Amino acid sequence: MTGEGGIVEAVGGTPLVELRRIVPGNSARVLVKLESHNPTGSMKDRMALSVVDGALKSGRLTANGTLVEYTGGSTGTSLAFVCAARGIAVKVVSSDAFSKEKRDHMRALGAEVIEIPSEGGGTTRELIQEMIARAAKLSEKPGAFFADQFNNPDAAAGYAPLAEELWAQSGEQVDAFVQSVGTAQCITGVSNALRARSAEIRIVAVEPAESSVLSGGESGAHKIEGVGPGFVPPMWRPDLAGEVLQVSTDEAKEMTRRLAREEALFAGTSSGANVVAALRVAERLGPNRTVATLLCDSGLKYLSTDLYSSG
Repeated sequence: MTGEGGIVEAVGGTPLVELRRIVPGNSARVLVKLESHNPTGSMKDRMALSVVDGALKSGRLTANGTLVEYTGGSTGTSLAFVCAARGIAVKVVSSDAFSKEKRDHMRALGAEVIEIPSEGGGTTRELIQEMIARAAKLSEKPGAFFADQFNNPDAAAGYAPLAEELWAQSGEQVDAFVQSVGTAQCITGVSNALRARSAEIRIVAVEPAESSVLSGGESGAHKIEGVGPGFVPPMWRPDLAGEVLQVSTDEAKEMTRRLAREEALFAGTSSGANVVAALRVAERLGPNRTVATLLCDSGLKYLSTDLYSSG
């Protein structure tokens, strides 16, 4: 039951479960944090609460102002959710490269959504940069606050509680943490907090194989929503992760479908990418070790896409 803070008090405190059927024998155990249990069905509720409340506290955003952001959908939905709870207007720039459910969810929560057309529904560097430029221009209007998820330090701070939850729920036994990189805010916030608990924890970053810029490869189009913007994000530091693993869109989608069929875990494509990489790490580490990762959001956000759609 929420208190005086209302629905935003439901952010965080998500379950941690062990994968049972898709982990090969002689591997480490693999734990997944179910971020779909946040109010909008996404881990992004954590950063949105931190960003909005941080801006309100500093005076960068006022009660009669407008929050402006570029978004693949989940960040915009989470920001719209927190702003609806706080009574603040929201304007977001998104694209048809991202699921209809996400765009509809933002609008349902009161956001004004501006859509930029994509080329073939793929995420590319050019698309993300165009979205950023449009949002930056909109934020020049009086009373506007530019959330700017790639650069806002409050976003990383919002993920620190996730790390503390994970550490406690795992029995203080995490040997490796695996996370896909979009803005790099989540992996930054979680890794900083986990390393404060144990300097021995291995941090593994995940990126689309089709756009392997963190690994020094070429930028390209992919369909793992919410990650792989096609350029090195400003918050990224090479020392954030001990290694970067590449997962293709096809691998990520197939694993996401397997999670639903074999583990009864209904998630989005970036979650599948996380688990593909986590299984690689778990096989390498072997028994009596623990690998943790995130199921970043709910599969309900992707029902109209080819991830789950049958027609």
